[in-house]
Amino acid sequence: MNYTHEVEAMCCVNKGPKNGPAPIPQEGKWTESKQITDISGFTHGVGWCAPQQGACKLTLNVKNGIIEEALVETIGCTGMTHSAAMAGEILPGKTLLEALNTDLVCDAINTAMRELFLQIAYGRTQSAFSEDGLPIGAALEDLGKGLCSVNGTIYGTSAKGVRYLETTEGYIVELGLDENDEVIGYKYVKTGVMMENITQKGMNPDEAYKKATGTYGRFADAKKTINPRVE
Repeated sequence: MNYTHEVEAMCCVNKGPKNGPAPIPQEGKWTESKQITDISGFTHGVGWCAPQQGACKLTLNVKNGIIEEALVETIGCTGMTHSAAMAGEILPGKTLLEALNTDLVCDAINTAMRELFLQIAYGRTQSAFSEDGLPIGAALEDLGKGLCSVNGTIYGTSAKGVRYLETTEGYIVELGLDENDEVIGYKYVKTGVMMENITQKGMNPDEAYKKATGTYGRFADAKKTINPRVE
């Protein structure tokens, strides 16, 4: 260690209280994080790229400083989906510090990693007060049946009004309109459930489609229905 002449000429003054790090809540305990292995937690974060063309929701399950589970969901940019594929290989097995300083291929994913680091390092995780945290696989459970991300795609113009294209229920097939041409419900198909029925259960595609179809709102009372992508 190199010291300047001024510092070398100074006398020593002893430090008083040994103030350690403030305890943070994580996995049902209060932890004084002094090194990366002291940090555990399960949480989500959102990031965006510089031109704000797309966004990434990143979910990490960290145990003893190591990322044991990663879920990368992206929207708005086609190239981002391939970046997510690479990030999904890169993240598991890295320490939080390594991941924070790793190029995760896409600005949005890098930003999401930064936001997650802040949450985890300051004890603001989803599992902060959950004893022993969440098991590896919790991120998949968040996706629900069919393992599909929840997407919302709504389009509207002042000239022609709103079009629901996709909601939490699934892919919108028809919009139900009342006598005033206002939306009162819709018919949807859960694409994840449909594909699961076809690829895993060997169900006939027509039957799988019907079983994954449902309605929301007062669709049955609609005076007319429209295809939101065509009409």
